[in-house]
Amino acid sequence: MKGSRWFLGVDGGGTKTEFVCIDAAGKVAARQIEGTTYHLQVGLDGAVRALEAGIAGICAQLDTDPGDLAFVFCGLPAFGEDAAIDPQLAAQCGRLLGHGRYRCGNDMICGWAGSLACADGINLVAGTGSIGYGERQGKAARVGGWGELFSDEGSAYWIAVQGLNAFSRMSDGRLPRGPLHEVFRQRFDLVDDLDICAQVMGEQGLQRDGIAGLAPVVAQAVAAGDAVAIDIHERAADELAAMARALRETLGFDSAEAVPLSWSGGVLANDASVRGRLEARLGDRGRYDFVEPRHSPAYGAALYAAHLAGATIP
Repeated sequence: MKGSRWFLGVDGGGTKTEFVCIDAAGKVAARQIEGTTYHLQVGLDGAVRALEAGIAGICAQLDTDPGDLAFVFCGLPAFGEDAAIDPQLAAQCGRLLGHGRYRCGNDMICGWAGSLACADGINLVAGTGSIGYGERQGKAARVGGWGELFSDEGSAYWIAVQGLNAFSRMSDGRLPRGPLHEVFRQRFDLVDDLDICAQVMGEQGLQRDGIAGLAPVVAQAVAAGDAVAIDIHERAADELAAMARALRETLGFDSAEAVPLSWSGGVLANDASVRGRLEARLGDRGRYDFVEPRHSPAYGAALYAAHLAGATIP
């Protein structure tokens, strides 16, 4: 198989990292999944280990080595946000590949490249975290994605934290108890409501991705008609709509222009409640053209690698 033109894309995320390699015709030649490359959670060494394992796995499937990869794009969570860590991550990618035919960027690019196949428009990511990214006539912009401590509005992590907060207030009487209270009790198999503190924050508590994994509990409460949970989804849609509007303005789309808008990440891909509320907020004046994602973010990363190399994938 040596001598083929392969393009490797790496879609890093807060929960997992997916590696996809395509050939010059756009056919997937190899795929690999490793743990998160979110260095704020697993450290620089942990992120590098995941990258090393993924690249090695792809090359093993292709029976080749990194030198035969035409171009590589590594979309990494939080990349571009730390002037000290970014160069180290980029240098480690170069070391693992053994050549300079690669580029590192934020994983938001993977969602846009996959959803819109590298065409002008906006992509909203609402997965473990949240961020928006778009391009128009060579201009690129991002919005949101400042991290879970004080941002990531509308993400699975944000929704879960709002849900946990509501559970605590329902438990001690600051809010009337609705279905959300019971679904959290069932999720954690609680004997005493206060036991949730140790399960979430204790020594064996939840990491960022584990907390984000509680977003479906809130969705379950929404389906049961819980007014507080419904309000959480309403606010999530408000935040994501604000991202889209900010990107539209920054990128300079004309006021009468229907902006292609797509999405990625588990919240928007899998939760019809949040996505439906988002579409209701943005679809009333025909200023957005909702585009079903064409490809996955991981395939988008590989497509963007080909794009950076100047190759045209049919």
